[in-house]
Amino acid sequence: MDRFIPNRSAMDFDYAHYMLTEGKKTKDDQTVCSPAKEAYRKMLAETLNMNRTRILAFKNKPPTRSSERTLDAPHLVDDFYLNLLDWGTGNVLAIALGNTVYLWDASDSSTSELVTVDDENGPVTSVSWAPDGRHIAICLNNSEVHLWDSTSNRQLRTMRGCHRSRVGSMAWNNHILTTGGMDGQIVNNDVRIKSHVVETYRGHQQEVCGLKWSASGQQLASGGNDNLVHIWDRSMASSNSPTQWLHRLEDHTSAVKALAWCPFQSNLLATGGGGGDRTIKFWNTHTGTCLNSVDTGSQVCALMWSKNERELLSSHGFTQNQLTLWKYPSMVKMAVLTGHTSRVLYMAQSPDGCTVVSAAGDETLRFWNVFGAPEVAKAAPKANNEPFSRLNRIR
Repeated sequence: MDRFIPNRSAMDFDYAHYMLTEGKKTKDDQTVCSPAKEAYRKMLAETLNMNRTRILAFKNKPPTRSSERTLDAPHLVDDFYLNLLDWGTGNVLAIALGNTVYLWDASDSSTSELVTVDDENGPVTSVSWAPDGRHIAICLNNSEVHLWDSTSNRQLRTMRGCHRSRVGSMAWNNHILTTGGMDGQIVNNDVRIKSHVVETYRGHQQEVCGLKWSASGQQLASGGNDNLVHIWDRSMASSNSPTQWLHRLEDHTSAVKALAWCPFQSNLLATGGGGGDRTIKFWNTHTGTCLNSVDTGSQVCALMWSKNERELLSSHGFTQNQLTLWKYPSMVKMAVLTGHTSRVLYMAQSPDGCTVVSAAGDETLRFWNVFGAPEVAKAAPKANNEPFSRLNRIR
């Protein structure tokens, strides 16, 4: 028989402490407890580290409700359908401001310019770091996708022919860069080879504004301006014909840009709807079933799970332009973070999972220490440059 291993994160230790120490006080004062009962209570309290003579009871520190740092972001494009902010594993933040991509190094707070594109090609419509934290993909309004080496400030290649119009969303899956365009198409690009288009997904009738691969790299979630969410299975992909979706999720009533795969449950996906919908929905992507729907009261622009706790952060538009921290699965509001004066379009998370940066139409970046620190510090994974090792041979 398997042992029962309780989920400590789901336990209410404050309530347990109260019940062991104060909750029965009135009743115990009225009737004399038997020696056996009193001995059992003391042993239980000591086993659970709730003996008041030894420790104090502390409640979890609430997340800060004000930003720790604010940076100006002039010329930030106020467009719900774009993705202009990303924080790489190398602890460098990339942001597109108009035609220019800037890099902000979190280790020393230094800022550098990576590239400025011509007016006829811009503005930049999406940025996304590769898993190695060194290479970065940049999409443009003219449908081109550029790959850059951030350490040498060198452009490695330009990928054309993926789309017929602007490319507003991207997602990496090892050496595969998946792009979503205003043309409704989703394309898998193998950055190692010259003929980079290896698979296409067709299911959206309007612009694709959200793309996220699951942690396993097996399932892709896409959201579009047609109010649809699709789940695609990589094993079903074909280079000869457009791939059929695994699930089509039709419950949202407005554009779906916000997508977030749960880090502690591989088949759990959170999605957020735009101004006409205002809900966060949770899906079992194995079955396509909607598990829960929460009305947030305002446009959902972005979603982000905590890497360290069972918490979900959402960013919103009118009326409060706030970030909201939710406890999962109860979806109780833990904090409402305000400060932006326009809709909070973009969010990115630091590599250690503690800090979230938000970018809004008010042309500011705000940094929030909203998520708790990891219980055990883990060494940063070694960068894998293998997906890019062959780029010089195909140019």
